[in-house]
Amino acid sequence: MARSILHMLTPLKHMSPFDVNMAVDAGFEVVSTYTGVEPGEVVPLVQDSIFSRAPQDGTRTAIFIGGKNAEAALDMVDAATGAFVPPFANHVFADPAGSFTTGAAMVACVRRALRETFGEELKGKRIAIFGGTGVVAYCAAVIAAQEDAQPVIVGYNGRERVAAIAEGMRTRFGVAVEAADGATPEGRIAAARDAEVILSAAAAGVQVLSADDLTQAGRLLVAADVNAVPPAGIAGIDVHADAVPLPSGRGVGIGALAIGNVKYGTQAGLFRRLLQADRPLVLDFREAYRLAVEITDQAAA
Repeated sequence: MARSILHMLTPLKHMSPFDVNMAVDAGFEVVSTYTGVEPGEVVPLVQDSIFSRAPQDGTRTAIFIGGKNAEAALDMVDAATGAFVPPFANHVFADPAGSFTTGAAMVACVRRALRETFGEELKGKRIAIFGGTGVVAYCAAVIAAQEDAQPVIVGYNGRERVAAIAEGMRTRFGVAVEAADGATPEGRIAAARDAEVILSAAAAGVQVLSADDLTQAGRLLVAADVNAVPPAGIAGIDVHADAVPLPSGRGVGIGALAIGNVKYGTQAGLFRRLLQADRPLVLDFREAYRLAVEITDQAAA
């Protein structure tokens, strides 16, 4: 059998050591990183990878897409798959900054908490997502919309930027995502007030909702925070919390390490799928969510 090779592409100065470690621990025998990759360089790099091996060894070769921008990563996936010349094709897996698997894990954990604690589903739930310009928020919003929820991405510097992002989601995925202005405390409280689910994917060490703010979220069922750096993005959520009642007395909280455990299993599991598959796979946050749901369902069983 041909050796397993992973080519890791990123537009950034460095490839994430986290992602390299995950790939090696999953079982890839050879890992090569490519940094500062421009959009126009994706096709020649991918074609170098496919034409240097026999077609039957395509499933022993994978392209990993990193970076820190959701739409840029998805564009690179499109470029990579567009470079294939059947029967020459490789696997493609996008997880920029590990955020696709993090966002998927976050929504999967919320789904489980809604089911186990309240007997509810994501469908129809209003979900306020703070850190709305980031990759975690992007994929969480699309996943939520595809689950028939009502996601709202909240912008820390106003509505204009997140509105453009929401429009991009509609264009690319055909989903409805609202945008809200979170530049002021009043705006953040307004976004949280009618939400049944609140997700914090803001920058590390930035608190977006205080304990007093949460008391005004009268419909809150579940709040989740991916920030492991104090202070918590949502006050009162311990990093280890896994559907633990919030201090406000309303709803339950899910902390960064509880989400991180699912994220870790999801990313590792997707790398292993690349090694086990007998046909080329293309993986992004949608496949990550399906696996994260499997993981959380197994944990609940």
